[in-house]
Formats: sequence, C-alpha cells, structure tokens
Amino acid sequence: MRLPLFIANRYLLAKKSHNLINIITWISIVSVSVGAFALIVVLSAFNGLEQVVSSMSNLLAPDVQITAVKGKTIDLSAFPTERIEAIPGVEQVVPTITEDALFRANDKQHIGQVKGVGLAYEQVERLGNVVFDDDALVLHDDEADLALPGAGVAWYLGINAYDPYTLLRIYVPKRGNASSMSLENGFNSGVLTVRRVFATEQEIDQKVVLVPYPWLAELLDYDQKATAVELFLSSQADVGRVKKELKPLLGEGYAVKDQQEQQVTLYRVMRSEKWAVYVILTFILILATFNVVGSLSMLMIDKRKDTGILKAMGADNRLIKRIFLNEGLLISVAGGLIGLVLGIVLVLLQQRFGFVKFGTGGNYVVEAYPVLLKFKDVLLIFATIVVVGGTSAFLTVRRAMRKMASQSDSSNQ
Repeated sequence: MRLPLFIANRYLLAKKSHNLINIITWISIVSVSVGAFALIVVLSAFNGLEQVVSSMSNLLAPDVQITAVKGKTIDLSAFPTERIEAIPGVEQVVPTITEDALFRANDKQHIGQVKGVGLAYEQVERLGNVVFDDDALVLHDDEADLALPGAGVAWYLGINAYDPYTLLRIYVPKRGNASSMSLENGFNSGVLTVRRVFATEQEIDQKVVLVPYPWLAELLDYDQKATAVELFLSSQADVGRVKKELKPLLGEGYAVKDQQEQQVTLYRVMRSEKWAVYVILTFILILATFNVVGSLSMLMIDKRKDTGILKAMGADNRLIKRIFLNEGLLISVAGGLIGLVLGIVLVLLQQRFGFVKFGTGGNYVVEAYPVLLKFKDVLLIFATIVVVGGTSAFLTVRRAMRKMASQSDSSNQ
C-alpha cells in the first residue's frame, strides 16, 4: 500500500485526539451515504417506470417499422416482401394504413386515427394481450369485418363491446377533394361492428381504432398501397441485425425504425426527467460534501504535529498534500459505498418482493412501485461521488496548504 494512502487510512480508522472530529467525520460519511442511496433508488425507480411504460406502449408497436422517406404511401407491388420474409428472425410482414378519421357511435363523435392492418396481424401472439376479455386480436369473423377501438375511444363514444349489435361509423377524407368540408362530399364512410376493445397506453387508447387492411384500403381507394410495413420478429431475433440487413435491401427510399425510434418523444421525455432528477440529487450530494470539507479542515489542524514530524523525517509538501487528499477521497468513497450497497439491497428487495405498494382501492397497472437496477447507473453514481469528493478534497487541501505555508513564512520572518 502506498504511503500516503496508508497514512490516510490510519487517520480515518484511528481515534482522533478530539472527539468532535470523529463526530464530523461520521456525519460526512452518513451525508454522502444518504446522497448515494437517494441517487441509486430514484434512478432505479425511473428505470422501472420506463420499463412499465415501454412494455405497455410496445405491445401494439411492431419490432421494426418501414415507412417511405418521400411521400405518404408505399407501393406494395414493388415492395420486396418475400425477400424480407426470408430474413432470419422475421415472423410476420404486415402492411398497414394509418389515417386521421372521425368516429361516430350512439350519437357521439370523436376524432382520432384509424389503422388498417393485414390479416397476419391476428397471428402475432403478443397482440392478443391488448384485447379485453380475449386472448386473440380478431378483426373479422364469418359474418363481417370488425373494428377494434381503443378503450379511450370506446369510452368517448359510449360503446358497449359486449353488445353484439354495436356499430361504429368511420369517416376518412376523400383523396383529391380537400376543398369540401361536408361529411357527404368531403369524406368516405363505412360501418363496422364492434365486439371487443383493446387497451395499451393511454395516448394510443384515446385515438386509435384498428380495422382490417382490405376494408380501409377500399375506403381510401389505396390500391396496393400502405402507409407503413410493420415487421414482427421472433423472441430470439436481434433487432439491430435485422435493421442492418433491411437497409441495403430497401435502399435510401425507406426509413427503418425500431420500437424506440418509433416512440422517440416518449423515451426522450422519460430520460430527460430521469437526468433532471439526477442533476438535482447531484447538487444535494455536492452540499453533503461540505461536511467532508469541514471534517478534512479540522483533521489537518488536528494533525499539525504529525505533519511536522513527517517533514522533519524528509517528507515534502507534496506528500503531505497527497495524504489529506486521500483522506478526503476515503471519506467520500466510504460513504458512497455504504449508500450504494444499502440502495442496491433495497432496490433488489423491491424487485423481488414488491413490498412498497401503490396503495389499496386503485386500479393500477402494477401493484408495487416498479424498479430496475442498472449496472451503468451504479458506475455513474460511484464516478460522481469520486469526482465530487475528489474535487472538494483537492480544493480544501490546496487552500489549507497555502494557508499553512503563509503562516510558516510569516513566523520565519
């Protein structure tokens, strides 16, 4: 062990000559511990929240979405569907049409988006999880095509999905007729039966209605056209690898997006909130290091006799400076490690047992507060503690050494 670190470790563990210094040192360690504990718990809570929101919104989102860079639609007759289906990991290739629409039911109306999806959409297993009281997403039966509105759309329109005679009328703008705003002349309309509703994320539920692709294509006069082509991959597929294989296959005329790129605003907001909280808690950690500054200053005063002995033995100011710099770092690191260990234990217990609940009597998506521990957050917090603690220790020691040097010069004169 290097000499400055060895002496600093002895100063930290040994009993000081003044009990007050012991108390301030432990207050410093506890203060840094609290800051580190708060950082790891809060960041893990934001990670858990992001995971829950992503799992809800991504239920309906495809693993990969292909759209045209220029123009609104994709010409399916020239689209390499068979070659995309041959890519390992691709299970379903589904053409979709998304269009703004007006919905009417029960003398009520609501503006949202109608989304026409291909029949392969019904074969994607995970999409069945979004449907109320059912295990499959069904958009047609032996009798007729069906509409599947979001729970929010159904609520606005007063739709009872258990009524087999519930009808939903959908209005979409006529192509090439933007001058007329009347429903009769400016819009095409059609009627579908509603048998079920879906629920994922609130923003989607309040505006989207799913319908069969052929029905909407005929209503919009989209012959062999789609606004997007959605890919659903196997659970073992590597999304990044599939995107790399798609780009040379499609060329520069198409944009290829994974789930995060499709919902970039949502992820950006959640991450911005997370890092804003990180900055705020880091400022609190900086305030906690004032205790380290006080403890280190008093320790340097207390150990003047020791430093005098070390100088008599040949130690220079650089060695003395490194001893107390290491002392400040040890206080910060000790406090940081204690806080991190306690925070990690709490987060892991919450992940495993979920003992901190949202409360009783509410209709919550999850029962317990979601948390997710990420190793990179642990490294970030530890690095923050080292930087903040090291900076405060460096400034304190430098100032104290200058003061001691000026006092020494004045006494010599």
